[in-house]
Amino acid sequence: MITNHDPKVIDRIAIGVLILLTIVAALTFRDYGLGWDDYTHSQYGELLLSFYTSGFKDQRALSFINLYYYGGGFDMAALLLSKILPFGLFETRRLLGAVIGLIGLFTTWRLARRIGGPFAGLIALALLATCPLYVGHVFINAKDAPFAVAMVVFLLGLVRAIEEYPRPSPATVLILGLGFGLSIGSRIMSGFGVLTAIIAILFLFAIEARTGFGAAARRVGRFWLALIPAAILAYIAMGIVWPWAVVDPTNPIKAIGYFAHFFEKPWQELFEGVPIEPPDMPRRYVLVLMGLKLPEIFLLLGSAGVAGMLIAAIRAGDARRRAILLSVGLAALLPIAVTVLTRPAMYNGIRHFVFVMPPLAIAGGLASDWIERRAIQIGRWAAMACAAIFLIGIASPVIEMIRLHPYEYVHFNRIAGGIQGAYRHYMLDYWGLSFKQAAWSMLAKLGEKGDLTPPPGRKWNVAVCGPHPPAQYALGPDFEPTWDPKGADFALMLGEFYCARLDAPLLAEVKREGIIFARAYDLRGRTINQLFTRPPIN
Repeated sequence: MITNHDPKVIDRIAIGVLILLTIVAALTFRDYGLGWDDYTHSQYGELLLSFYTSGFKDQRALSFINLYYYGGGFDMAALLLSKILPFGLFETRRLLGAVIGLIGLFTTWRLARRIGGPFAGLIALALLATCPLYVGHVFINAKDAPFAVAMVVFLLGLVRAIEEYPRPSPATVLILGLGFGLSIGSRIMSGFGVLTAIIAILFLFAIEARTGFGAAARRVGRFWLALIPAAILAYIAMGIVWPWAVVDPTNPIKAIGYFAHFFEKPWQELFEGVPIEPPDMPRRYVLVLMGLKLPEIFLLLGSAGVAGMLIAAIRAGDARRRAILLSVGLAALLPIAVTVLTRPAMYNGIRHFVFVMPPLAIAGGLASDWIERRAIQIGRWAAMACAAIFLIGIASPVIEMIRLHPYEYVHFNRIAGGIQGAYRHYMLDYWGLSFKQAAWSMLAKLGEKGDLTPPPGRKWNVAVCGPHPPAQYALGPDFEPTWDPKGADFALMLGEFYCARLDAPLLAEVKREGIIFARAYDLRGRTINQLFTRPPIN
């Protein structure tokens, strides 16, 4: 793929990629609309900040809807940044998401480089940077994307700790503590990281115990003692971004119990062409959607890399190296395996599995390095063929992301037939981002007609099939969203299966690759009785 193995050259390419991605993020972060959760999360950030500025007297954040079961570090940071940056709150949220996403890319590169060398690091970076699931969600998702980045920081700390076993350095303790604290302070699913760490260290202990149980026991005991400062730091970090978790030390356990059962009114989402409620999704849900949404080259190299790491882990060799490979392989595989076995409620595509993408990209980087070295042994033509296949493989999702922008997260690969093949079978814009473009196009059309001013004494009523706060924010103060189309002046409709196609003049339409993402209608003088093809919630 890259026959020049000069580490400096390869690292310069990686740095160039990161600089290019930074420029792209700076030019595009304002393009992304608001989704279902943005407004509520912004409120949570305000309440958390008020909790601290009031000297812990304002405790509304500790019982706000169900968001107190999550940390709000991202929400607080975005609110604080919006007070000093020349952007509005929601633009700042998009910018902060981009910055955190770049940190995740940098960390993934450095971790893959640490394990497999410069070439593996570069390929891991390229795979993650061209993964629409990751790229799309870092801009729009206040929970899953920051959690994914915190988890890969935690994984970096774990790998360093295994390398330095049984005496991790202060820098490693710092990385490990911050990574774990911020990850569990984002989502309780960071338990997967803890489980991975325990398995990897026990695996290392078992290998060493073969040559002397007593010595191995002393080493593992010394290691766990050395991690006490990391645990303290993690608890402090968790408490700052998730204060509810430390108000009562048992609250994280309560959060596990809360998320163990489906916690909302069941709605229906489209899977394999059938509307299904989240608690009834089949076991294959995650596997099917990963197979259809991830770029083919990412899926192929990542899967091969995970298999290769697990095989290498059970073969004879350096104990630390084997434990490291096991930890990264488990970080990618364990959450998926547990989900398939336990079959929890599943919804919103695979956004809850964004945190699996960095270790999967690292696995792909290691697999690529193995393939490239063997291709070089065969001959220059084989290495060039591998390079061409890889470049074509990453070019395909890049082209699709450009076509879909700013809705990269809806991407489906060629196995699914792209979004054209997927839209009748799976959810596309389930986040409702397209309301921004639809609303702005609607306002422009009304402006051309000189029809923006509402009747005296009232606002325009807009029937909305989709998230109301994003519609309200995009349309402005002269418009009032409603679920009832009767008597409404206009309508904003997502292109999802549960939103009806209305018999009314079309004001705006958002399309990508011929697929409708959202429509705006003029309902004045029309009688519309129903927004939905079926009730979205029973």
